[in-house]
Amino acid sequence: MHHSVWRLAIGIVFGLIAWLLPASDAFAHCVLGSRFLPATLATDDPCVADEMSLPTVSWSKTGDVPPGNEWDVSAELSKRITENFGISIGDTWTQIRQPDNPTRAGYADLETTLQYQLLKNDEHELALLLGLVVDWGGTGAGNSGLGTSYSLLTPTFYFGKGFGDLPEQAGWLRAFAVTGQVGYQIPTSSFDLMQNVFIPQVLVYGGSLQYSMPYLKSAVRDYQLPDFINHLIPIVEARFQTPVGNNFGNSFVTTGTVNPGMIWVGSYFQVGLEAAIPVNHASGTGVGLLGQLHFYLDDMFPTTIGRPLLDTAAPRTTPRPSF
Repeated sequence: MHHSVWRLAIGIVFGLIAWLLPASDAFAHCVLGSRFLPATLATDDPCVADEMSLPTVSWSKTGDVPPGNEWDVSAELSKRITENFGISIGDTWTQIRQPDNPTRAGYADLETTLQYQLLKNDEHELALLLGLVVDWGGTGAGNSGLGTSYSLLTPTFYFGKGFGDLPEQAGWLRAFAVTGQVGYQIPTSSFDLMQNVFIPQVLVYGGSLQYSMPYLKSAVRDYQLPDFINHLIPIVEARFQTPVGNNFGNSFVTTGTVNPGMIWVGSYFQVGLEAAIPVNHASGTGVGLLGQLHFYLDDMFPTTIGRPLLDTAAPRTTPRPSF
């Protein structure tokens, strides 16, 4: 039932976007002085915001022998409650086709995230964020092995840092930025009776190195490059997970991917495309793909649904970085 409600809610929001899009001025959703940090695809950016990813699509080959083809299609909606506190809700539909085995398909457990903005410093282009990710057990397709009977709690620390505060002599190097996250995943049960295995506690971590062509043009030097180039952010992401506790009888091998790619940034949305390179065979076989269409709701509707629910201040008027 919750899946139908979630899809209906997403459809309503998407319809509102199409209806209201021409009505407002833009304001980038994660701004630190002259720096704009985009929403990253494999990890999370370090800002509370009103935003929506619809859809995020990935294709990869599993590490099974023989490998299976896996498709993941997800959606996520984030909303600020106050200027510094927000919540997000998301879900993923997965299909795994493996030779000589039945196709598995269904929804993963519903995921919600509570986020609190610890710091946003414009001068040093620094953002710090604290979050709690909850995967709600029993809400996914447990009969397909895509959902679990237990929940997962993952307290997570996020950060972002731009290098625009380097001396002017650093020149084009000032357009670089990094983001990162570290979380500790704790299951609500220590043993899975159905699978007869211990459920590990897992360190989940990753980050990105990115180069902002919009920042290069607006804050360093305008090289008179084509407009399309000035909207690009080349990026390399990485995301890993390492079992660290309660993992008796299971592998302690770290799994993850390294994701080089590109993000095109507009005034109201961004489009990202990355390769997903497994770090070992346990992480997958061959190179996968990851793509995302992401909407800046706080840019699109700064005076209505793009504002914090409990915000009584006047709408924002600070100029956004120029794209």
